[in-house]
Amino acid sequence: MSRNEPAEVIGDGGEGRSSKRRKAVRYAVPVAVAGVAAATIGLVPAFAGSGSPDLPKISAEELIAKIAKSDTQQLSGTVRITTDLGLPSLPGGIGAGGFGGEQGKGGGEQGKDGASAAPQSKLMELASGAHTLRVAVDGPDKQRLSIVDKAAEYSIVHNGGEVWAYDSGSNTALHSKAPQGERGHQGGAPQGLPKGLEQATPQDLAKEALKTAGDTTSVTVDGTAKIAGRDAYQLVIKPKQSASTVGSIRISVDAANGVPLKFTLTPKSGGAAAIDAGFTTVDFAKPEAHTFAFTPPKGAQVVDGDKERAKAHKEVKPGQDLKDFKGLGGLTVSGKGWTSIATIKGAGSGLPSAGAKGADAKGAAGDAGKFLDSLGDKVTGSFGSGRVFSTRLVNALMTDDGTVYVGAVDKQALVDAANAAK
Repeated sequence: MSRNEPAEVIGDGGEGRSSKRRKAVRYAVPVAVAGVAAATIGLVPAFAGSGSPDLPKISAEELIAKIAKSDTQQLSGTVRITTDLGLPSLPGGIGAGGFGGEQGKGGGEQGKDGASAAPQSKLMELASGAHTLRVAVDGPDKQRLSIVDKAAEYSIVHNGGEVWAYDSGSNTALHSKAPQGERGHQGGAPQGLPKGLEQATPQDLAKEALKTAGDTTSVTVDGTAKIAGRDAYQLVIKPKQSASTVGSIRISVDAANGVPLKFTLTPKSGGAAAIDAGFTTVDFAKPEAHTFAFTPPKGAQVVDGDKERAKAHKEVKPGQDLKDFKGLGGLTVSGKGWTSIATIKGAGSGLPSAGAKGADAKGAAGDAGKFLDSLGDKVTGSFGSGRVFSTRLVNALMTDDGTVYVGAVDKQALVDAANAAK
């Protein structure tokens, strides 16, 4: 068992003084579990090795500094991601967003707007189940990510100012210009650092990360591991706040270059990891140039992603996407650290209830209420009543007046927040 130490979070800092390459701070303390998970999955990480190599002792502060100092710009490998948030498997069409429509299994009507090749569609699939990815990086201007399924493969290729997304299942390719903000940043201080830390050294960033953690988080080094054939230290982050649904976050860090190789988030309730993502193979040599070259296969449908995005935005009238939220009081955040709770003020009417009286108890409203009651737990308090909908990490309380409280906290914490708001 690791001791509670006055520390917390994290992500990754950029190299302070000398590196001319940008390094965003990767260890952000958990304001939201989703943020921690997304950021770290973006870095990498699942199963990948065995054994406990004998490495020199290192403190949590020194290990965080090693991550911050890392300036690895080139790598390639295979990543295995397993996600079990307690949600049903998500259909591939969800998240097509700006490209419209659902994911098509073929090149028919659904493929005309490029929805089947839209990155939003495929990346949403990573939120559930097990997936194998192939990744390659050569600096800020060249990246390739491929999601390998049994029957098809999906790839996103960024090469300079061009971005291609290709879905072999529908033989559809989506072509876009890379946003200016995503093109290589050269020179200057690391990007995204808090004010006053622009010229900080990795050691300064490590100390600040542990200081920021305060009394909400324990950060320790808990042994070593072999990940994808690489020696790694294990950085363990644990909430000290009892209301958090997060049990621990374990990040395996390459002992030689400070690159995170594996990320495992385990719920407080125990069982399998909610998120387990990591390299099974990794090579830090420069990838071959052809890795980032892409030409649509013969017969592929090529969609102009920029035009489709502009068309979708044009079809949405200003304010139209917010009309259903008229009267809402906006979003506020209460609490601290891991027990932060986001609140969206309701407009006066919540979800239908099986216990409704009068006309509301009949017909579709009554049936919907019975269905929702079977999914959520009924709760009451000085705030009134509502339902709590739960996953293994994130819980949400919707009160009868439509106000929503959501966070990576237990049911009682949500009820307490609702009571306190009254």
